[in-house]
Amino acid sequence: MKRIREYGIITGRLAPGPLNKISDVEGVLVGHATIDTMDHKTGVTVIIPCKDNPFRRKLVAAAYIHNGFGKSQGLIQVEELGTLETPIALTNTLNVGKVHDALVDLMLEKCRQEGAELASVNPVVGECNDSVLNNISERVVGLKEMRAAMENAMPDFEEGAVGAGRGTVCYGLKGGIGSASRRFKIGGETYTLGVLVQSNFGSTENLMIGGRTVGEEIARMTEPQILDRGSIMTVIATDLPVSDRQLKRIIKRAGVGLSRTGSYMGHGSGDIMIGFTTANRIPEQAEKELLSIRILKESALETAFTAAAEATEEAVLNSLSMAKTTTGSKGNVVHSLTDLWLSKELS
Repeated sequence: MKRIREYGIITGRLAPGPLNKISDVEGVLVGHATIDTMDHKTGVTVIIPCKDNPFRRKLVAAAYIHNGFGKSQGLIQVEELGTLETPIALTNTLNVGKVHDALVDLMLEKCRQEGAELASVNPVVGECNDSVLNNISERVVGLKEMRAAMENAMPDFEEGAVGAGRGTVCYGLKGGIGSASRRFKIGGETYTLGVLVQSNFGSTENLMIGGRTVGEEIARMTEPQILDRGSIMTVIATDLPVSDRQLKRIIKRAGVGLSRTGSYMGHGSGDIMIGFTTANRIPEQAEKELLSIRILKESALETAFTAAAEATEEAVLNSLSMAKTTTGSKGNVVHSLTDLWLSKELS
């Protein structure tokens, strides 16, 4: 499978990072555990935000709920305190609780190894409903899969129908995990912003690729998704020195990227954005009551807004182009964008 740029489709004007993935932000890793059987097309994807323990040195973070038809956990505390203290895990709707529990176990293990006390922790878990292709009620994702995803985390991770994206459907086509990044300069310094999506949303007829309306054409080739529903989780990482309030302003622009692919954030779609920056770390046990951090002035955020929009659009298209046609537990077949259109139209 090819990423969308390999078909000559370039989104936006800013340059990508070396891998064109969220892991272009230094220290960020992504791991998957995929369950792929006749009955189950599901899994978990974990975004590890830094090389050290995020509980002991928290990352400035923000969350934005564009449309709240979702069952995520941990976002209330992110919203209130503006920090992230665990990896971010993505899975299916009915496994949120089990993955949350697994993240608690793994954070307890890590802190015990380091001699740190952990009496309260706020795992962040996002979800999409993969029941079209997965027997979701059997809830097969747990500690084993979460541990495997953490251990398998790497910079150059797989995209498409893997991990939490194994059973997702996007614009009536096979969705999955997609990623992209942008590099840019502010004040003479180079910064990176990366995006990872778990795509499970969109009405087929509304699909747009590279500014071209192709949804109606594709809808005639397959069983179309009529309504914009299902959800998309968008995780944004950056190394910009920003406050949690500024970060929230940035991650809101992911909605622009979604719109560029044809989404109108329908009633049944949980459109959730989570962001963090590696630039400003907040120690759990600070010796002083006053902390000093660097933040950008507001007008300097313009380029970051553009980067978030462009990278989100490309991440969604990568999730589609890298996913293979899949037959699910009920015999449902969801065709890939590549098989149905890209390989014929743009090869």
